[in-house]
Amino acid sequence: MGIKRNSNEKLHTNNKHQKGYDFTALCEANPELKEFVFVNKYENETIDFADPNAVKSLNKALLFKFYNIKFWDFPDDNLCPPIPGRVDYVHHLAELLNASGIKDDTKVLDIGVGASCIYPLLGNAEYNWKFVGTDIDKKSIDRAEKIIKKNNLGDAIKLMQQKDSTHIFEGILNETDKYSATMCNPPFYRSQEEAMEANARKLEGLGISDDVATRNFSGKQQELWYKGGEKAFVHTYLYESSKFKTQCFWYSTLVSKKGNLESIYSSLEKLGATAVKTIPMHQGNKVSRIVAWTFLTKDEQTNWNKN
Repeated sequence: MGIKRNSNEKLHTNNKHQKGYDFTALCEANPELKEFVFVNKYENETIDFADPNAVKSLNKALLFKFYNIKFWDFPDDNLCPPIPGRVDYVHHLAELLNASGIKDDTKVLDIGVGASCIYPLLGNAEYNWKFVGTDIDKKSIDRAEKIIKKNNLGDAIKLMQQKDSTHIFEGILNETDKYSATMCNPPFYRSQEEAMEANARKLEGLGISDDVATRNFSGKQQELWYKGGEKAFVHTYLYESSKFKTQCFWYSTLVSKKGNLESIYSSLEKLGATAVKTIPMHQGNKVSRIVAWTFLTKDEQTNWNKN
């Protein structure tokens, strides 16, 4: 088996997946991947990326081979995160923290940790960060807890359930908390119907029929859609972060829709952010970005590691 050359050249320079997938090595790391690998018409080994079982098996192999993970499993109706893109967020955030003088004792709050627990696994593996992950879904918390336990990461990763789905930081943060950063991959769609229609269009572009598109749709409500979509979720996130100005150095979130940026910048200015960073992310043909902001004064930033 050989290496699949994909469109990862624009990933962060520290990303281990820039040169594609070596399926020989990945199948050794996760033998169950073998049944999904085939040679396409270009004589390259690949998988069917429209098959959720194949995608899950591939990402499991990546975790096993590159991130010292021994166990990673969750129900098929939960969203399966693509490792190259998720770890890119981690690398970009690490670069921002490093530029801010935060190199040691990094503690990150992951909003919407999900059943896969993916950001804590990757952040701890790559930079030895400690995490607290939150989620509104108790079943996702329980699944993530099993992954943490099976990988002996209980000292590095803690979980909290957000019991009020209308809030993000309230009920989670308190006056004594101190986080280097927050991370979030917000729900993108406004409804289940919108999410399924988008998924169907994507698969139609790959020449896949509607019935297969429906079967291959995965991801739970809290993972994919939120009343008002990404914009509404992020604005709640912005507002609540302003209530905890000194509890975190850099608040951050992914923003998929470029059209949401102007209102985000306007809100952050009104809320009193002292600095805002927009970090572009390129994953093949997909363009996204991280928006990060802080409410700390220059003196508070300088003295952050002294407190």
